[in-house]
Amino acid sequence: MSKNNMLREPQDFSLVLGGPLFQLLRRSHLAGDALELVRQRIIVISLFAWLPLLVLSALEGRLLGGRVAVPFLQDLEVHIKFLLVTPLLIAAELVVHERMRFVVRQFLERNLIPQNALPRFDAAVASAFRLRNSVLAEVLLIAFVYGVGILIVWRHYTALATATWYAAPAVEGSKLWLAGIWYGYVSLPLFQFLLLRWYFRIFIWIRFLWHVSRIDLSLIPTHPDRVGGLGFLSNTVYAFTLLAVAHGALLAGHLANRIFYLGAALPEYKIEIAVVVVFLLCVVLGPLLVFAPQLARAKRTGLREYGTLAERYVREFDVKWLRGGVPADLGNSFEVVRTMQIAPITRDAILRLVGAALIPVVPLLLTMMPLEELLKRLLGILF
Repeated sequence: MSKNNMLREPQDFSLVLGGPLFQLLRRSHLAGDALELVRQRIIVISLFAWLPLLVLSALEGRLLGGRVAVPFLQDLEVHIKFLLVTPLLIAAELVVHERMRFVVRQFLERNLIPQNALPRFDAAVASAFRLRNSVLAEVLLIAFVYGVGILIVWRHYTALATATWYAAPAVEGSKLWLAGIWYGYVSLPLFQFLLLRWYFRIFIWIRFLWHVSRIDLSLIPTHPDRVGGLGFLSNTVYAFTLLAVAHGALLAGHLANRIFYLGAALPEYKIEIAVVVVFLLCVVLGPLLVFAPQLARAKRTGLREYGTLAERYVREFDVKWLRGGVPADLGNSFEVVRTMQIAPITRDAILRLVGAALIPVVPLLLTMMPLEELLKRLLGILF
């Protein structure tokens, strides 16, 4: 496919328009060709995971009491997981699709891909689409969810070590109630699959960027975005903002249960909070570092070439006009090259990502101090 044909091609690059689950949602009229009907998907999937837990807990007498430490309606983690995080994971699909659909065209419209490298670029796009549409990949995700996520991680590490609406502690291991069986083998696997599916999509994105970074790009050291023309890539971080909020909410729900029911304190989890923030920075911004070698090389080349040009300009001007200065346009171009960054990552993108991850955790500060005191401290910081 030629470059002009690619630019006229109506199909956009998308990390989410494909795969067995997407096709299943289309056939069940819960999604359109461009991820329409997002509200219907959120309602159906969230209620499918959460509503049976409510009904079964009520039938078993563990909705509000039932001699358990954590009745269903007081389990903040489960409500946040299925009524907040799950909708965010679903809504994020539409956001990512809309914000990243023109990424491929940006590489082409900015003439970053040399003509002789177009076949390699086409191959990278095609490979990403094949992986996105893979049936085997989603089957393996399901197997991993049940084999590792449920039987190992949940049963041995994340389940509360106390009597809850879904299980009672026993010598041989937790005994699941009926609500716990649905939770452990239907609701939780569904949630984990949606989350792991996002990690798989991010892997596809990282892999695509890696393939593109192996192409000798036509970077422009004097480009005003100060990243050789790759500045548009820094905007892709905004596509993942909802995913950052979802991770922050997931962490907040996990910590809330341990603070309220196991007597823990928020400062005990500062390492876990930091790990989540660093993880998101690495997953979302880390992939953009694959272009660092090319950007660094372009900066060195630009400094050398424009330095030589500036020297010749100065000497010729000095000889003719007796100690003149460098023309403004050349001086500005040299300054752009000198301040060129070696990664398409902006300070605003970092702050937005960190803020999105931490916002859901902020309400837990109320477990450490009254609201009035918290507001006073915030106002003191701001003003």
